[in-house]
Amino acid sequence: MKDLEREFEEMVRKNRGTIYTVCYMFSNDQDEVADLFQEVLINLWKSLPSFEGRSDVRSWVYRVSLNVCISLDHKKRRHKTVPLTMDINPYEETETNRNSRQMDMLRQRIAKLGQFDRAIILLWLENMSYEEIAAIMGITVKNVSVRLYRIKEKLKNMSND
Repeated sequence: MKDLEREFEEMVRKNRGTIYTVCYMFSNDQDEVADLFQEVLINLWKSLPSFEGRSDVRSWVYRVSLNVCISLDHKKRRHKTVPLTMDINPYEETETNRNSRQMDMLRQRIAKLGQFDRAIILLWLENMSYEEIAAIMGITVKNVSVRLYRIKEKLKNMSND
């Protein structure tokens, strides 16, 4: 049991940025991101004994993270929440806010995509190769290429309304 715990801790330490990124792409509420992160960790722990190592650990972590966030996203859509406070002034013009607003606009556009396309663009933004994306998503490399082209075109033509 101790070996499994050490293996899990090491895996989480190496992949926590990946897990956080996936969770962040499915919510902009910090508390909800923390809940998603925790849910991913629970699912990783439960499924670690059955991980056979046929794929890269990072790919497996992405797959589990995406599956958890997608399934919880379905449930969340049934129950809309409204944030109660806003900690920053979005109209104050600083370099940090300008970059933050651009990232928020990109996130808003990505959030409008279907879940499959959202997952593909997220993996691409994480600098994963087309081969890695194909393995994680269960599609061909050619399909990844075509879908990414179409997704990028959609994002360019979207508004943030």
